[in-house]
Amino acid sequence: MQLTRYEGNPILEPRGYDWESVAVFNPAATHKNGQIHLLYRAIADYQGYVAQLGHAVFDEGLNLVERSDMPCFGPDMKLWENSIEDARLTEIDGELYMTYVVTPTPTPPGGVRIRLGIPNRQQAITRIALARVDKDFRNFTRLGIITPYVANERDTVLFPMRINGKYGALHRPATDWVDSDHSPKLPSIWFAYLDGLGEGMSGHKLVMESREEWESYKVGAGAPPVWTERGWLLIYHGVDKGRVYRAGAALLDLEEPWKVIARTTEPILEPEEEYERIGDMPNVVFPEGAVVIGEELLVFYGGADKVCCVASVPLNKLLDNLLAQRNRS
Repeated sequence: MQLTRYEGNPILEPRGYDWESVAVFNPAATHKNGQIHLLYRAIADYQGYVAQLGHAVFDEGLNLVERSDMPCFGPDMKLWENSIEDARLTEIDGELYMTYVVTPTPTPPGGVRIRLGIPNRQQAITRIALARVDKDFRNFTRLGIITPYVANERDTVLFPMRINGKYGALHRPATDWVDSDHSPKLPSIWFAYLDGLGEGMSGHKLVMESREEWESYKVGAGAPPVWTERGWLLIYHGVDKGRVYRAGAALLDLEEPWKVIARTTEPILEPEEEYERIGDMPNVVFPEGAVVIGEELLVFYGGADKVCCVASVPLNKLLDNLLAQRNRS
């Protein structure tokens, strides 16, 4: 099963001459009061490759209503934030929260470095921070780092409901993070409880490792899990050994979300269009936001580390397809 691309893709492209002139991609999404809010990663120049977040608002027909003239959230050097990357949005108990990647050593993709003669630099580990987002998407309250201190982390998403009375998260540490029970050979998706919003993680459990050829290099969470009566729907990304990024779907148990009920054997979205195949990171579809409007699931994703896009599928059709694959296995 494949998602259907929106005919108006890309929905956001670089513009202007300053903070979002080079690239806008990897949008977080939330649906509130009949509008879809995106927080997207914006790049001003290749040399520093510092990312800030822009804010755009769409109506339910995917018509652009508003787009910020200035960044809505940027790095704080006092906190060793030199770049704000790959946000995800989750509403919990009526409050909106954002996870985001923090790095003190941002760098452009390898192909861009080679093309422009930018030397590679030694990379510090990336960590995941949490912030509370005000209703106007203008004010953010930083709540601190939530991933383990020694873990090189990306792709961390929160569950919109508590799991066994606690806050829950999915995270994707690199393989230099070792768990006492199991350490997979490739970057994989883990479940953890949060000791509190803005506090550390505990109770780590392995959820998903790479399994299929199209995800043979690594997997990571994409959009925050979507609650359904049949389980938590997770849209994730998989990367093959040729560094092609595709999207897949999995269904997790509602009470024990570290247990996988079903997952797609084939990608539900892969680079086919020019805006997905050609860009700063070629051959990339990278999902980061998912909203349900009526009976339709809308998945917001970055194309080739350059533009923002959206694709959709009837929610129940996707769930039926997932469960049918489980029953055939």
